[in-house]
Amino acid sequence: MSGPQQPETPSPEGAAFEPPPGAARTFAHILVNTAVANVTTSFLWFALTFWVYIETQSVLATGIIGGAYMLMLAFFAMLFGSIVDRHRKHRVMVFSALLTLAAFSLAGVLYLLFPESALLDLGGPWFWVFSAVILFGSVIENMRNIALSTVVTLLTPVERHANANGLVGTVQGIAFIVTSVFSGLAIGFLGMGWTLAIAIGLTLVALVHLLFLDIPEAQPKREGGHASAIDLKGSIAAIAAAPGLFALIIFSTFNNLIGGVYMALMDPYGLTLFSVQMWGIVFGVASTGFIIGGIVIAKFGLGKNPIRTMLLVVAAMGVLGAVFTLREWWWLYAVGTWLYMALVPAVEASEQTVIQKVVPFQRQGRVFGFAAAFESAAAPVTAFLIAPIAEFLIIPYMDGEAGRAAWGWALGEGSARGIALVFLFTGGAMVVIALAAFTTRSYRILSAQYAQAPDDVDAAAPSSTDEEVPAEQPARGSESPR
Repeated sequence: MSGPQQPETPSPEGAAFEPPPGAARTFAHILVNTAVANVTTSFLWFALTFWVYIETQSVLATGIIGGAYMLMLAFFAMLFGSIVDRHRKHRVMVFSALLTLAAFSLAGVLYLLFPESALLDLGGPWFWVFSAVILFGSVIENMRNIALSTVVTLLTPVERHANANGLVGTVQGIAFIVTSVFSGLAIGFLGMGWTLAIAIGLTLVALVHLLFLDIPEAQPKREGGHASAIDLKGSIAAIAAAPGLFALIIFSTFNNLIGGVYMALMDPYGLTLFSVQMWGIVFGVASTGFIIGGIVIAKFGLGKNPIRTMLLVVAAMGVLGAVFTLREWWWLYAVGTWLYMALVPAVEASEQTVIQKVVPFQRQGRVFGFAAAFESAAAPVTAFLIAPIAEFLIIPYMDGEAGRAAWGWALGEGSARGIALVFLFTGGAMVVIALAAFTTRSYRILSAQYAQAPDDVDAAAPSSTDEEVPAEQPARGSESPR
């Protein structure tokens, strides 16, 4: 099943490239459709985390779920990037939506077949099967996000890339708000069964809308030689063609390191301060920061040096992570979360803007996939490590006399001082790492390269191996990824 036939509009090659007529309207439709898809997958993923924690009270279980999501994303991201580069972006998005719909539907069937007690038994197989199916559907949806990053290049002029990436951040912020609010309400008032039904219905709506959209794009070129499913060689070649680009990926990984801690512990901390319904609302309101941050970038861009902007923002996020749980005050946690969310779009948009300028369009999918794999791998490491350490060592330590005597002056009193201690040290480490990055040679090289890169992305790194596909011969890999 595929959408209407796309017109053969050239890809962004050559300095004379301009977005095709109607590109802005098409981009707006793609943003709206992606917003619905992101809302749906985030809604179900948040709901799963809330449901498991409320029913089991296990920080370890929520840490494993969050870490497993990032680990699966890291595993599949390079495959997603290769698929994006070898197929039209509309076809990739349809394929992703179909797989997500199938996974969520399978989770619905499992929920009908087994009692909740079996699905919540951490020692039994069905908890892990049920969670893995939902996480798989959510991870597959990220293929759309990689495709969307390349669609920015395809449908917007280079001088507007940062602004378009800000709009993408705004869409992600909307998804956070809607899902965080309604996930808590859905679990609190409707239960997991109706939550699954809502997710399946929204996924179907997004798929139907997507089938009626066109993304003008020429048939992607094929490269000489045998193309593997995961084109690691091509990804590395594209990154090596832009000196300093690997350093950019390392810089972006800093954000994911602290993200792994938040993934494992942020919800449990919030749920100690609020009921599940109220925590969903508070997190949703705090997530308006994500929208504000995206709107600011869409309006003003990222400045002359997005790398400098990103490192300053990561340092600021470290400060927030260190202080927003110093006291067990609900307003401090809510305000800190809002400020954190407002800074996230700048980190994401900075990396995307640089890659879109210095990497050829026909290889951007692989580079975005490689970056996603590398960066996502950092979060599960910290999530998997910190969840058991926090549950079995740090939280009991801070609940005892020794912990309160040693850290009470800094962290005050409360029932979640162990989590606060983790946030304090993690945030401080992030500040040190981000500021130290300013002194590196890689930072200077990458900043200079971005300033000197031509506005035409394909001129930045020529691909001599690319060749046009004869009209009478289908391109390798041009068949549907289904």
